[in-house]
Amino acid sequence: MLDQTPLLSLDDVHLRFGDTRALAGLTLSAHAGQVTAVLGPNGAGKTTMVRCCTGLYQPDSGSITIVGGAPGTARAQAEVGVMPQSAGTWNAIRARELLVHLAGMHTNPQPVDELMDLLGISHVANTAYRRLSGGQQQSLNLAAALIGRPRLVFLDEPTAGLDPHVRRQVWQVIGSLRDAGVGVVLSTHLMDEAEALADQVWIMNAGRVTASGTVAELTATQSLEEVFLSTTTPGGQ
Repeated sequence: MLDQTPLLSLDDVHLRFGDTRALAGLTLSAHAGQVTAVLGPNGAGKTTMVRCCTGLYQPDSGSITIVGGAPGTARAQAEVGVMPQSAGTWNAIRARELLVHLAGMHTNPQPVDELMDLLGISHVANTAYRRLSGGQQQSLNLAAALIGRPRLVFLDEPTAGLDPHVRRQVWQVIGSLRDAGVGVVLSTHLMDEAEALADQVWIMNAGRVTASGTVAELTATQSLEEVFLSTTTPGGQ
């Protein structure tokens, strides 16, 4: 039986950047052993939400609880993994060296070589990050998010740029994380990905949730894409 206490809880979170309202009363949650998909057009506030959850941004009001504490605490940093959309600061480091470095920051990391095998990037172990293909960089970014055995992991467009074979491999990894009791927060624009993986879906627009439910609940009378189009606006504003 799943623990009913959320690993992540946002309650009425607001954040402005000057005249721009980035989050406008955002409320959502994510649980252990579930894939929680957060959908929304570019500009809807998804990346801002993740940055608030990881302590990079401080909301103007509202509350965020992550793995039982506040964002940015030592506990959260140890138990939360984040897959970035890009990682330009890693350009010069070789793939395996990067994972060895990140593994050294955790008390019980994943074995580096096993993780690279799992994600199909062992053959580029000695290649600099900047020389990897887009798909290889995505797989390495995913490995970086998982190296510390997180209880909660944020995956931002994890299959962008991947070929269909590698994409399905990543889906299997995400399924394995869920089966192991990890909470997965998945940001994606791919409706078939959300339908295949998500236990719970939250659709964001203009910094707030405009629709939520299980895939079955949301698609009872129309497709998930139709729900998305009817509850969001171009540019997410």
